[in-house]
Amino acid sequence: MKIFITGCWGARYLDWTQFGGKESYMEWTMAPSAMAVAAEIVISELTQNGHEAYWVGGCIRDELLGRPVHDMDITTSALPEEVIAIFARSVPTGLAHGTVTVIQDGCAFEVTTYRTESGYVDHRRPEHVFFVNDVKEDLRRRDFTINAICCGLNGELIDPFEGEKDLQLQVIRCVGDAEERFDEDALRMLRCIRFASVLDFSIAKNTWRGLMRQRDKLAHIAVERVRAELDRIVEGPHPLRGLGMLARCELLARGKAPFPWTGTDMAAAAALTAGVGELESARLRWALLLHALKQSAQEADVLLRAWTFSGTTRSGVVQVLRVREAWTAAIEALPPGTGGREGLRRQWIAAVLAFGVEAAEGWLSLLAILPAVAPTLPAAASSAFSVVESTEASTTPAAVNVQAAREWIAQMPLTSLSELEITGNELVGALDKRPGPWLGKMLNGLLQAVASGDLPNDKQLLLLEAKRMDRHER
Repeated sequence: MKIFITGCWGARYLDWTQFGGKESYMEWTMAPSAMAVAAEIVISELTQNGHEAYWVGGCIRDELLGRPVHDMDITTSALPEEVIAIFARSVPTGLAHGTVTVIQDGCAFEVTTYRTESGYVDHRRPEHVFFVNDVKEDLRRRDFTINAICCGLNGELIDPFEGEKDLQLQVIRCVGDAEERFDEDALRMLRCIRFASVLDFSIAKNTWRGLMRQRDKLAHIAVERVRAELDRIVEGPHPLRGLGMLARCELLARGKAPFPWTGTDMAAAAALTAGVGELESARLRWALLLHALKQSAQEADVLLRAWTFSGTTRSGVVQVLRVREAWTAAIEALPPGTGGREGLRRQWIAAVLAFGVEAAEGWLSLLAILPAVAPTLPAAASSAFSVVESTEASTTPAAVNVQAAREWIAQMPLTSLSELEITGNELVGALDKRPGPWLGKMLNGLLQAVASGDLPNDKQLLLLEAKRMDRHER
């Protein structure tokens, strides 16, 4: 049989087939077939042993929306020990909360007993968990209506809180009283904004009102969990939507991590972040946000540490901002007249060598989406770029900046010391000197000379230049 599902995303079917006179299993359209088949086996085993079992939550939501389904959760009337007894390969990952991870055909599924919760500790974790027999009671404890839908092997949706209707309306709405849901688990406030941002939905008025009334409770949530939700907002398909909501509710200022901006500051930065969705890299999206919020590289480093970003992400963002600072300083230092182009080229090459090609290209990617709001170039800078021909329809100063800087990178014969045709040990031997600070200075001088086109990357010529530099230093 086919169960007909309608929604604002267009008519969809949860497709079933007939096999041997019995209804077979649901044919998921948005989930990997191997995972779907394995989940069907798990649900069938539970039902054949006298228990109820359903797919629940995000997998149903995403299937109805036509979004890829990456995992499947299962809710059941079976107690954890009964689940463990049925499945040979199971892991008691959360027995206190009724969760057993079942491994079926290489796929892992969280199978959780119907439950209710009470007495939330620190506005995050339930102190008391009670197993129940009614799936609707289990759905009642969930955060949002769109996540409180389940579906069994008979193809019927169990949707007591009209989550399917809210999917059609494209709205995020709490199950029951919003203030109570956010008081139970304050992280739900960020999840609310994250779902609205990622799905490009609105937030129901009562849910938004509850969020505003409970927003101070975010102080109870660990920085790591807040940052993880923020990551998903910034890296999602509609980051501006989420950032706009965060600016309006000023939620992040209530958290444990430092957040030295007001909603007014974030609103003022909105023009600079208009193109954030065009950037594919999360590192560049964060760099753009911090640039728009007028953070120096050093200030950004301190903030990203406090927000528990990984060292790789933090370093990548900070390096982009360091390139920005070098670029800005070079622009501001240009002498009047038309002779500044060569000096600017050399300073740009020095920045590329110091902070890396990836960071330099990253800054240019940011600069490319800021032309409409970029500050007017000084007269000297305009003169420096005026000789650069552009084949683009747009020849705004920022567009010309980016084109010229990218050409200068492409023309560099090398971009790192490892590519230099002479080593530190060879310099020490040839100059008969003990290693010291002079060695790094000399290597960097040779690197800059080769990268700028002043000197071929030839060992003998580099050695001659090193000897000349050494005599000059004496």
